[in-house]
Amino acid sequence: MATQHSRSAARLMMAPAVILLLGWMLVPLVMTLWFSFRNYFPLRPDREPSFAGFDNYVRFISSSSFWPSIQATLIIVGGALLITVIFGVLLGILLNQPMWGQGMVRILVIAPFFVMPTVSALVWKNMFMDPTNGLLAHLWRFFGADPVVWVSDASLVSIIMIVSWQWLPFATLILLTAIQSLDGEQLEASEMDGAPVLKRFWYIILPHLSRAITIVILIETIFLLSIFAEIFVTTGGAFGSRTLTYLIYQRVLESQNVGLGSAGGVYAIILANIVAIFLMRIVGKNLDA
Repeated sequence: MATQHSRSAARLMMAPAVILLLGWMLVPLVMTLWFSFRNYFPLRPDREPSFAGFDNYVRFISSSSFWPSIQATLIIVGGALLITVIFGVLLGILLNQPMWGQGMVRILVIAPFFVMPTVSALVWKNMFMDPTNGLLAHLWRFFGADPVVWVSDASLVSIIMIVSWQWLPFATLILLTAIQSLDGEQLEASEMDGAPVLKRFWYIILPHLSRAITIVILIETIFLLSIFAEIFVTTGGAFGSRTLTYLIYQRVLESQNVGLGSAGGVYAIILANIVAIFLMRIVGKNLDA
């Protein structure tokens, strides 16, 4: 049993790391809040910093692009989560089966997660989604259909496809690990009792994966709410693909006002916390089950 002296020593040794972590988290947050109440133009020396109050917040939320950007953000997050979870479960089950070169196949499936977002967006835009020479255009022509101009005609779908390709390996890795922890004797017993494949999946495998699925949803959502490079490279925020993060970037460039962008950042923090609280309630229910 740890004594009072050992607990005090442990707290003392952990204190520098905790202080550094709190500073790393709180200092940018406090600076964002501070600048959000000011007009600050670092690239315009002719404009002096001044106190703005809530004007930056009112200007940002009253923009006609604010609510469409929230909608686009939630559509991209929801679409990417749906694709990565469904196909992550299927790929996890598939990769858990004995096959030749199983280790190499797993590495190839996980590899896209290590590709930089800018690189993957460029590859998808130029090699797959180009309406003239893209692979999808050739596929459409093979079946006698007109190629789709993905970036303009299906901008949100394009971004969801790119982001899902990036995050599918992460979901597959987490879910494959969860599948490998499933008791094989339970599956063998259900198979001997004559349970069909779909019922074994629905009543045994899927409940076992519930915790892993909720963790995948939570972690992916945190990162997907702030996607930027994929939009910057493909659509440039046009054609209804402007998310809240990209709207903040555009507002700062247009006004050169860091305060206005900081107010948008506070709105982004509020949105992220609302989504995180909602997801944490789901995670808590699954963990308590």
